[in-house]
Amino acid sequence: MEKGKSARQAVEISLKKLDLNADWNFKSSRLIPSLHSSRLRIEKTKPPSLVSLCLGVIGRHLEEIIEDLSEIAVNFPADIKLPLAAIARRRKLLNDDVIVSLADSSWEILDLSGSDVPNFGLAKVAEMCKSLRAVDISQCKKITANGVSELVRHCHSLETMRCGGCPSSESTARRCLGILKPKLNDVEGDSWEELDTMEIGHGAQSLRWLVWPKIDEDSLEMLSAECPRIIVNPKPSLFGFKGTEVPREAFPDVALDDPIVEDIDPKTWSMCRSMPKAMSPSLSSANELSIAEKFRLAFVERDTRLAPKRAKNARQHQRRAEREWMMTSTRAKALALASKATKSLHGRS
Repeated sequence: MEKGKSARQAVEISLKKLDLNADWNFKSSRLIPSLHSSRLRIEKTKPPSLVSLCLGVIGRHLEEIIEDLSEIAVNFPADIKLPLAAIARRRKLLNDDVIVSLADSSWEILDLSGSDVPNFGLAKVAEMCKSLRAVDISQCKKITANGVSELVRHCHSLETMRCGGCPSSESTARRCLGILKPKLNDVEGDSWEELDTMEIGHGAQSLRWLVWPKIDEDSLEMLSAECPRIIVNPKPSLFGFKGTEVPREAFPDVALDDPIVEDIDPKTWSMCRSMPKAMSPSLSSANELSIAEKFRLAFVERDTRLAPKRAKNARQHQRRAEREWMMTSTRAKALALASKATKSLHGRS
C-alpha cells in the first residue's frame, strides 16, 4: 500500500510539473511575438540620422544651389552625392548639369527615370561611373539609342537596365535591341553563353536583366531567340530564375534609388514640387487678361468703392481739427465771440 501511495504521489507531482511547463510554454509563446512586435515598433520609430536630416534640409532648398552645384559638390563624399541625385530626380530638377556635377566613380546604380537628362549627361556619367550595375532610363524623353550605346560601351559591369514607360522611351528601347545583343568574336563556338567575356566583342557584355514592362511581342521573341541570357521582366520567386537569384533592381515595383533615400523624410520632395510653367501668350486665350491688368482693374475698383468713405473721413477730420483749434487758440475764441455778437446785432435790427 505504501508503495502504491508513493507511486501515485510521484505521478501527481510529475503531472503538476508538466502543467507548469505547459503554462510557461504558453506564456512564453505569447511573450515572444509581443517582444518581436515591440522590437519592430522600435525599429519603425527609429529617428533619422543627422546626415539624413541634413540631406532633407539641402534637398528642400536644392533649387537655390543648383547654379553653384558643380563647385559645391566637389567637397561632397560619394554617399552624399547619390541621395542628392535621388532627391533632385523626385523634385523634377535632375538634368545633365546636376547629374554630371554629382556623379562619382563609386556609383553602382543610376536612376534617371522621368528626368530631363539627355544623351550627353548619360554618356558623361557612364564615362565617369564605369562600375554601374543597374541603370534606369525609363520615361526619359531625351535619351536615344546613341546615349544607350555610350552606356554599354563604358559600363562593362552593367547587369540590369530599365527602359520604356513613354512613347519616346519605348521607341528608344526598340532601337537599342541591336546594341544590347552581344556580338561574338568567336563565331565557331557551340554556345555563346559558355564563352569568356574576352571573346565577346561588342554589345552589353554583362547584361542579364531587362525591365521593359510593355515590350512588344516581336522584340521579346527576338531577344529570346538571339539572346536568351537576357531575361526580360523577371518575376519575383523564392527559387529565383533557373537557379539564379533575381536582384532587387530587376523588379519594377520599387524605384531603383529607393534604398538610397529610405531614411530621408518624404516631405523633402512631396512638399517641394516645382511650380508649373506659365503658358506662353501665344497659347493663352486672346480675350484673357494678363495678371498685371487684373491687378490694375482690381485696384481701380477698390479705389472707386472706397472713395465716398475717404471723403467722409476727410470731412470729419477737418471738423475735428477746427474744433480743436477753436478750443486751444485765443484768437479763434475771439473770432467766434465776434461772430456771435455780429449775428445777435443783425437779429435785433
